Amino acid sequence: MHVIVQTLFHRISFREFRFAQTMIFAIEEINNSSSLLPNISVGYKIFDSCGSTLPSTRAAMGLINGQERTFGKSCSGQSTFRSVMHIFLLCFLFQISHFSTCACLSNRKEHPSFFRTIPSDYYQSRALAQLVKHFGWTWVGAVRSDNDYGNNGMATFIEAATQEGICVEYSEAISWTSLDEQVERVVRVIKTGTAKVIVAFLGYDEMDILLEEALRQNITGLQWVGSESWITSSNLALRKYSGILTGSIGFAIKKAKIAGLQEFLLQVHPSQDPQNHILREFWEETFGCSFQPSLQGVKQCSGSERLRDIKNPFTDVSELRISNNVYKAVYAVAHAMHSMLKCGEKSEAVNMSCTLKSILPPKEVRQSCSMPLYFDERGDPAATYQLVNWQKNSAGDPVFVTVGSYDASLPDGKQFTIKEMNLTWFGESKQVPISVCSESCFPGFRQAVIKGKPICCFSCIACAAGEISNSTNSAECSPCPLEYWSNEDHNKCVPKVIEFLSYEETMGALLAAFSLFGASLTLVVSFVFFWFRHTPLVKASNSELSFLLLLSLTLCFLCALTFIGQPTDWSCMLRHVAFGITFALCISCILTKTITVVIAFTAKRPANTVPQCSVSLQRMGVLGGTFLQVLVCVVWLTLAPPFPYKNTVYAAERIILECNLGSSIGFWVVLGYIGLLAMLCLILAFLARKLPDNFNEAKFITFSMLIFSAVWVTFIPAYVSSPGKFTVAVEIFAILASSFGLLFCIFAPKCYILILKPERNTKNHMMGRNQVKT
Repeated sequence: MHVIVQTLFHRISFREFRFAQTMIFAIEEINNSSSLLPNISVGYKIFDSCGSTLPSTRAAMGLINGQERTFGKSCSGQSTFRSVMHIFLLCFLFQISHFSTCACLSNRKEHPSFFRTIPSDYYQSRALAQLVKHFGWTWVGAVRSDNDYGNNGMATFIEAATQEGICVEYSEAISWTSLDEQVERVVRVIKTGTAKVIVAFLGYDEMDILLEEALRQNITGLQWVGSESWITSSNLALRKYSGILTGSIGFAIKKAKIAGLQEFLLQVHPSQDPQNHILREFWEETFGCSFQPSLQGVKQCSGSERLRDIKNPFTDVSELRISNNVYKAVYAVAHAMHSMLKCGEKSEAVNMSCTLKSILPPKEVRQSCSMPLYFDERGDPAATYQLVNWQKNSAGDPVFVTVGSYDASLPDGKQFTIKEMNLTWFGESKQVPISVCSESCFPGFRQAVIKGKPICCFSCIACAAGEISNSTNSAECSPCPLEYWSNEDHNKCVPKVIEFLSYEETMGALLAAFSLFGASLTLVVSFVFFWFRHTPLVKASNSELSFLLLLSLTLCFLCALTFIGQPTDWSCMLRHVAFGITFALCISCILTKTITVVIAFTAKRPANTVPQCSVSLQRMGVLGGTFLQVLVCVVWLTLAPPFPYKNTVYAAERIILECNLGSSIGFWVVLGYIGLLAMLCLILAFLARKLPDNFNEAKFITFSMLIFSAVWVTFIPAYVSSPGKFTVAVEIFAILASSFGLLFCIFAPKCYILILKPERNTKNHMMGRNQVKT
């Protein structure tokens, strides 16, 4: 029984001739094996038909008519292969390919009898997209072969790249129709484009022609990302393109070693098969000679030439990648035939059908050349690649350095590995090239899409106040949490500045100074009144109420200090309660004094009226007026006491730490009660405005109440409309202004008389009587 193994290649090349010899080497190993296909010799036929559809179709029809069992291996994406494949499909002949990577061949409905020992481009395209994404290349150019290999592979790459946020500036195809014109056009596009990274999904031949034109147009400085078809091509490395391709990176089939292959290749000689014209052509091309003596200018081949004496891609077994796929494909065929024979021996007993489909079911493991071979349900092997980088050795020769790997069988996140320290880029640079449509947006900025351009082309806009971006190329700015604000660079949220009226700032210090000054001035007035306590003026002013009034004014000045400083639970309750009670005490004293003055000067017997207005009644009036305010404050503190509050409304970038009233009703009741007492004082003092001019204290009380009322009436709109800490400042100002108004209007005239006009501090003057001169 003969097995005819068909290898299709379109022209003599060292690499493809080595593929054929590797197939022969594997077949001879199998024929010499006592365990695999014993007593059976495997034969082969080689057809030089991949370059033309007609010869390949004729060869395929000849094989079918000869009724030989055929296992075909061929190049991917070529029309010749597809035509042969469809012919084989009609007769359900199985094919095992070593170099057909098109993802379209995994369709079991269209290609039920197709297997391969090379991974599908479905995985390679996605691996290339991850590679491009890894280095931050978001703006790339793409060049492809105009066939199934290039079109399907590039379509998958663009789809995966788009999902990774990568934009393709252009995607150009190279077809064998009008080849020169197309290549020239593609190179012009590359030259005028802005992308510095070019993803080339090309066959070796197209890449060769493309680089020739690129070299002619002096295109340099590009980073090439290649597919497995050319990324480890020794032919390209040995030619003049090595300068352009240095630094290129791409995925290649895993490298392997085949024991005994190099020695077998070195023994290849035309004398082994004198009728083999392919072997003769290879020999002539290798040594630059001819077996036909009639050719002038060409030396004649003697047959004594030795492959050991030269170095070329044929004898170089350091990069056995596709050759290893050939080797595994031959062994897969042998194992399949071996299983068919065993199956046939048992079929008569068990009445089972022995077909290749039953022998090579999905996911069945086959051993070839001591390496496992897996076919999944689509006839594909496991997708594993090596990441290869073009570098130069110490002698300046290009070498392929493995710098990473890709294994599609691993979980996401672990499929792709890379050793970046070992990488070399174009121009033998160690710096990763940059290929972007727009410069990266630094932290603190966000991307803004430019209308009419891809998403990779954008402008950078600074984040708004209160928003940040802490990574490069952020699509959106993120708002900071409520108690945080963006820093100056808008790349970090920092705690907001907590602001309150403090003693350290100018406004707080001034208000505190005025408060202490007012309290000190009130104490000075108290000392003056105490010093002149036995004089008629002090006695007439109702000294007890005057001292109590001075004490309340001192407390009014000092209560302003409770509004300055960081609000706490206790300070928030103290400030409003102290304010309400001290002012209620102050106005109660003035009201009692006013009532006393009115009674004293409106009675028929003034000399006896004042004593009759007992001190106890005055005290009760003051205590009564103050007690009601104390009662209101107790209810307020019990039901809804003031508390510290972080206000973020007035200033978004700051936190205003202030006291929340707890109950606005409580605050306005306290303030309203003080206003009520002040209004009563104003009315009574106004009614007593016609008292004797020599002692018209009611007039000064009227003035003080007018100032007090004006201050607190203007306080209400200012308090409501003032933002943040200025609300507190307005309240302190109202307290100090009204306190100073009461102090100056009521006590300043008296101090003037006590200190500067002592002659008016007499009983007769107080009573309005003139003294007679003797």
